[in-house]
Amino acid sequence: VLGNQDLQDSIKPQKVEFHSLNFNTTLHWQPGWAREARDALYFVQYKVYGQSTWQNKEECWGISNHVCDLTHETSDIQEPYYSRVRAALAGVYSSWSLSCRFTPWRETMIGPPMVTVVHSNKSITVKLQAPRSPYRRKRGSKIPMTNYYDLLYQVFIINNLLDEQHRVLVYEGKDKVIKIEDLRPGVSYCIVAKMYMPMLDHSSAYSSRQCTVL
Repeated sequence: VLGNQDLQDSIKPQKVEFHSLNFNTTLHWQPGWAREARDALYFVQYKVYGQSTWQNKEECWGISNHVCDLTHETSDIQEPYYSRVRAALAGVYSSWSLSCRFTPWRETMIGPPMVTVVHSNKSITVKLQAPRSPYRRKRGSKIPMTNYYDLLYQVFIINNLLDEQHRVLVYEGKDKVIKIEDLRPGVSYCIVAKMYMPMLDHSSAYSSRQCTVL
């Protein structure tokens, strides 16, 4: 049987990390190494860097899963945050496991844009929509990520006749509707796009392919 100190060490949460996409921010951790740790309950706290007191995250207080949504708690996107997690099992509490410092504006991943494709006989019109943050305007609509960063759309065309893996950059800029002309009728083309942030030299993943035959 594990002694109290051993149990405390063996259920202590591991790898406490922030994951963030378009400012949707969750804290993830892994259970301790003890086999019993699967039955542990977890308690999450957070604070802004420099504050002395930790805040309890009420919805993640005594939970059994290994993820906690901190989107609302990290909404001041320029501030650096910390979070910490501890585990409890059979009346024994582990010590706290601390995350790294997390600054949403610097570290959130940008998602790809939504892409809609409309074709005519020799051209493709591409409509682009930037990903949206979880934060809302007063009227209720979600604020697009282009409000927080200087973002460019990058649009690539894939000519399936030539090579399905070869993407050619056909547009980079801020226009939400672009037209790709002088294409060959009867050829299958696919469009993918991503968001690019020049300032931090970050790119999103590619959007899903939108394919069409002219």
